[in-house]
Formats: sequence, C-alpha cells, structure tokens
Amino acid sequence: RKAIPASGEKIPVIGMGSWLTFDVGDDQAARATRVQVMQAFFDQGGGLVDSSPMYGSAQEVIGHCLRQIQNRGALFAATKVWIYGQWLGVKQMDAARALWGVSRFDLMQIHNMLDWQAHLETLKAWKSEGRIRYIGITTSHGRRHQELERVLAKEPFDFVQFTYNLADRDVEQRLLPLAAERGIAVIINRPFDGGALFGPVRGKPLPAWAADFDCANWAQFFLKFVVSHPAVTCAIPATSQVAHMRENMGAGFGRLPDAETRQRMSAYYAKLAR
Repeated sequence: RKAIPASGEKIPVIGMGSWLTFDVGDDQAARATRVQVMQAFFDQGGGLVDSSPMYGSAQEVIGHCLRQIQNRGALFAATKVWIYGQWLGVKQMDAARALWGVSRFDLMQIHNMLDWQAHLETLKAWKSEGRIRYIGITTSHGRRHQELERVLAKEPFDFVQFTYNLADRDVEQRLLPLAAERGIAVIINRPFDGGALFGPVRGKPLPAWAADFDCANWAQFFLKFVVSHPAVTCAIPATSQVAHMRENMGAGFGRLPDAETRQRMSAYYAKLAR
C-alpha cells in the first residue's frame, strides 16, 4: 500500500482498470466471467477500481459485478467525467453513481482533460460538500503532457493519471517529479503498454535476480517496475481473465525493487526488446 499525499490514506498499489475488458454489454457469459475477475481482485487485496463513461458499457457491468461479489467493502471507487459542459458533466456523474450503485465516488477524474475548467468548478464544490472524496485529472497514450504539467502546477488536484511503463518513460522527466513536489497521488494507466510489453519476453524466462524482489512472472516484473517509482501510488492493469488478475495482484505482495534494480530492469528489458 502507498499513501495518498493529500490525506495519508493508504491504498493498494495494484488497482483494476476496465477499458475494453468490462465493455461486454448484455453478454451473460462474459458478465459472469467479469464477476469472477472482480472477485479475484478483491480476494487478493484489491481496492481501487477505475472506469469512465468513455468505456461503453463498462460502468454498468462494474455495477452488476459489485452486486454479485462477497467483499466489496474494500472498494475505492474511481471514475471520470468525459463530456463538454458543466451541466452535462453533473448529469453524467450522477448517472455513473447510479450505474455503479455507490452512494458516492472516492475519486472523480476529468478524463483526458476534456473541458477541465468547467468540471473542476463542479468537483471542487462536490468535494467541499462531501459528495466525492478526491479530485483527479487524466491523460492517456502519452498525450498532452505539457498542458497537464501547467494545470498541475496551479490547480489543487489530489490525483493525476497518465501512462507509464518500461517502453514509455517520458513522465520520469517532469510529470512524476512535479506530482511528488505538489503532493499529488499518481495512478498509472497502460502499465503493460496495451499488452505490447509481453511481445519481446514471450517464451523467455525471468532473470534469476527477479526473485530478489519476489517476482514470479513477467506481469509482476512490469508492474513492480511501475509501482516501485517513489512518486507512483497505484497502477491499474486491465484484464478479462481470472488467472491474469491473480498474476497482476501478486505484484502487490513482497519486496519492491530499489532504484538500482529498477535501472537493471529497464536495461534488461531494453536488450530483449531490440
């Protein structure tokens, strides 16, 4: 677990994303599998579940799953507002709460910075009224980093979400240090680079020294690299498979690599990816 700088509250370093994986509509077999995936998430100590109205039916499917599982009390509910206009944003966020079946969201994020000034005004008011607990803003696919940097430098966000992985380390230069300086919690999306990280390592064994930080598979290797960065609070890999969820959650147990080992991990992966 790592602490949210704004409050000191600790959350598990491995969360759950839902982009693509939970957009299954009314497919009953797929929904049943997602219930099992979410149950495995909470059984292995999970907390933060992240979604967005951009993700098709994902929010409604998450609500369905939450009603079926045994231990949803650990839920740290995080979603986003993604629409132009303050009034429409309010409607969208109210609809999300109904879809999830929660009394309030722990974290509401402005997705891909869309109309962020209008929505930030609403979120500040909602936070002061206790209607949400934390305010965040996001980007994805390495986009709009300069604009995000300007916003984070002047606005009181509790969380920021962006992309970081062994193949995309741009945020190490400015955004991660800025988040640490400003006391902003960091959620990492695309920690597997959309699955692309697995290509160069397919069929290859882990290096023997991965055991030094309790790493049992490549998913854990990739995730432990991300969450061991001092400025990172949580990573949100997405999966539709129970076995993969269990592998992912294993990254939240045991030791994490130190700074020297992180450099070794990066160099090792870069050699395999050539």
